[in-house]
Amino acid sequence: MDLDLRKLRYFMAVAEHLNFGRAADALHIAQPVLSRQIRAFEDELKVQLFDRDKRGTALTAAGEQLRMDAAALLTEAEAVHRRLRRASRGTRTFTVGFMPGLIVTGPVRALRGAHPDLSVEVLRTGWGDQVEALRDGRIDVSFVRLPLSPQDRRGLALRPLFTEPRVVVVPADHRLAGKETIRIADLADEHLLQPPDAVPEWRDIATEMRSRTGAKPVTVMTHSVEEKLEMVAGGRGVVVLPESTATFYRRPDVRSATIEDIGPNQVALAWEAAQRDALIDEFAELAVAQYRSPG
Repeated sequence: MDLDLRKLRYFMAVAEHLNFGRAADALHIAQPVLSRQIRAFEDELKVQLFDRDKRGTALTAAGEQLRMDAAALLTEAEAVHRRLRRASRGTRTFTVGFMPGLIVTGPVRALRGAHPDLSVEVLRTGWGDQVEALRDGRIDVSFVRLPLSPQDRRGLALRPLFTEPRVVVVPADHRLAGKETIRIADLADEHLLQPPDAVPEWRDIATEMRSRTGAKPVTVMTHSVEEKLEMVAGGRGVVVLPESTATFYRRPDVRSATIEDIGPNQVALAWEAAQRDALIDEFAELAVAQYRSPG
């Protein structure tokens, strides 16, 4: 049975808010219209998606399963629309995503030189959307920093390119400022300005050391490198970054030191494995040649 994407979007709004009134407001439609659409969707699917009673609205087991599956379906639908809109302009566009600190000029220029009629664009991504931008069609290939979660890796082709050391960035007046290298244990009592799973070595040693006192490792969530470095400079905590990122964002009020006893950051080229495009294969070869050649 074909899924109605409009009704699927309505379902996702109700699943997010678990309130038909708030979901209707978010969708800019009347609540009775939304209720009718959801009932019609349940009739089409022949399953109940929500339990509704005086206490509120809750997802059924079927609704929870659809919620988990629907996000990928809607993202893929948006990717198809983006590719169609780009194709309709008459000029083929190939877009490359890259993370802060990575220089992708070499393979980008090489692809442009090989295809003068091709518009080769670049798009800066971050930790939060380096895979999402592939899924929704904003980019064709992306230079990503590993590791990726199993969910993010699903359906992706990955071509390893290179590794680089990880460094800690601290305020200029920090006790570790001026050191060239440190060990991860030196950071056990620090506030980490990123998700602990991004630095599992810190997470594990901090948890072990602080379990003796009952304290929990402290992290502060921030969304961009710029935000993290502002907080570091202000004495709010420290951040662990790939060396090239720290170098790219060098500033006088912070210092960095290589962490000698944790593994390096890995960089890979990623794309949707289902995409059959000779340009992707060509760009992948150019990227491998760029990063594996001397210098």
